[in-house]
Amino acid sequence: MRPVAVIGIGKTAFGAFPDRDLRSLAVESIGYALSDANVSPSAVEALYLGNFAGPSFVGQNHLAPYIGVAAGFQGIPCTRIEDACASSGSAFFHAWMSVAAGVYDTVVAAGVEKMTNQSTPRVTEILAGAGDMSGEGRAGATFPALFAMIARRHMFQYGTTREQLAAVAVKNHANGAKNPHAHMRKVITLEQALAGKPVAEPLTVYDCSLISDGAAAVVIVPAYQAHRYTPRFARVLSVAQTSDPVALDEKGDITTFPSVQLSGRKAYEMAGLTPEEIDFAEVHDCFTIAEIVASEDLGFVAKGEGGPFAASGETCIAGRKPINTSGGLKSKGHPVGATGVGQICDVVMQLRGDAGERQVKKHRIGLAQNLGGSGATSVVSILGAA
Repeated sequence: MRPVAVIGIGKTAFGAFPDRDLRSLAVESIGYALSDANVSPSAVEALYLGNFAGPSFVGQNHLAPYIGVAAGFQGIPCTRIEDACASSGSAFFHAWMSVAAGVYDTVVAAGVEKMTNQSTPRVTEILAGAGDMSGEGRAGATFPALFAMIARRHMFQYGTTREQLAAVAVKNHANGAKNPHAHMRKVITLEQALAGKPVAEPLTVYDCSLISDGAAAVVIVPAYQAHRYTPRFARVLSVAQTSDPVALDEKGDITTFPSVQLSGRKAYEMAGLTPEEIDFAEVHDCFTIAEIVASEDLGFVAKGEGGPFAASGETCIAGRKPINTSGGLKSKGHPVGATGVGQICDVVMQLRGDAGERQVKKHRIGLAQNLGGSGATSVVSILGAA
């Protein structure tokens, strides 16, 4: 396996864009990434596109060539990958694997979703399709309900509090307020978070990620070629993808995601690193409890200590282990098919020292964790500065 580098990144803003279509968002992000990498469309040998539900949200199938040709790619394989909210994390995994294995030298991994043209009830219905429709779906369970159950169980087993859940939202909103590409650039107080409109007890509207439009893309090449294009590249130290049952009731302990634990262990082993050596992380906070569980499953703290860890200030930009300096899905936004590659872009920005007000002091090693469904898919990527 060859060492691999990310040489270009590109993102649209995340938000609600009624006048934009899915293809134009994806093409914009790919164009930014190619320009950042100093690579022409004709040099790209493959496109891996993450998208969860384009056919349901916008009525368009066959998305990879639909977008790839519009981006200027001619005659190359263009493949759409669907793994729920981990769709573009999975696209990044497959793009990385194809370059590391020597199949291609220059590959684009991208992700896109256009969600806001549908009503909130319809979006909730579409997203529920990432769960077990034969059981959870028939019972009327939605993802807010499923993650509310996870939160309640975590509270019961470990004493996690609503204040600790709210601390995640407050921190991520503070970070997102500094992010010019974030969907919701709004600072909130702990009191506001606690008093938010109930969604699924104990979760309020401030515990839930946003329905967003947006796209993200990266260009990857063999590491030995990176200097040909730019001195501002990031090394891909490892990428690991794992799976677990889709249905929540098939898990032995719903306060943990075995897929995250396993993909984390594999990524650490491949990179030759420990959790203590990760300087900062972008984790999948589709709900505030998901960030707390991720901090435990990734080994940043022991099981049950994620709540106090979130409330301690240690995960803030100036803390010991900054988490979601982008604002996370909670504030930055969650166009589900774009989230995984968007996280990679955010990690690379930190590694380059380009994060502005959100820049962390120690930024040699960063981690991205992208979750699909209620833990059925996990992709953990570790990147290092050039």
